[in-house]
Parts: sequence; C-alpha cells; structure tokens
Amino acid sequence: MSPRAPNRRDDEVRQLLDTPHPAVPAELVARATARGRRTVRRRLLARRALWVLLALALVAGVVLAVLLWPDHPTASNDTGDATWWAPG
Repeated sequence: MSPRAPNRRDDEVRQLLDTPHPAVPAELVARATARGRRTVRRRLLARRALWVLLALALVAGVVLAVLLWPDHPTASNDTGDATWWAPG
C-alpha cells in the first residue's frame, strides 16, 4: 500500500487548531446557565399547559356525552323490544 498523499484540508484544519484559542468571556457560564433554565422552564410550562388542555377537553367530551346521550328511544324506534345498541 502506498502512503496517502497529504491533504490540503487536513493541513488547514491542523493550522487552525494549532493557533491560540480566543478568550472566553467570564460571564459566559452564567449566561448559558440562565438561558438553559429559561428554556427548561418554558418547556415545562408548555407541557403542563398541554396536559391541562387535554384534561379539559376530556372533561368537556364526557359532559357533552352525558348531556346529549338519548334518555329514551325515539317514537319511530318504539317497537318495545328495541334498545339503543340493538335495534329490533
């Protein structure tokens, strides 16, 4: 096997990594932590709001089902032996 020819991209990356790194601001950790906490808090609030909306929709559906459920068969279905699940 022949050795690999030098790659210009590898040389450029090596040069970039060999240079001194820029100074990081002292307050960067504090800002990043605060931003992360805000993000987590927003996601938590959004998740709770969606669960509350789901619960309210479920309660509304049950209330509507109870209110709109037929209590008695209609006059056209009044055959005596017919029920709401099995028409006679």
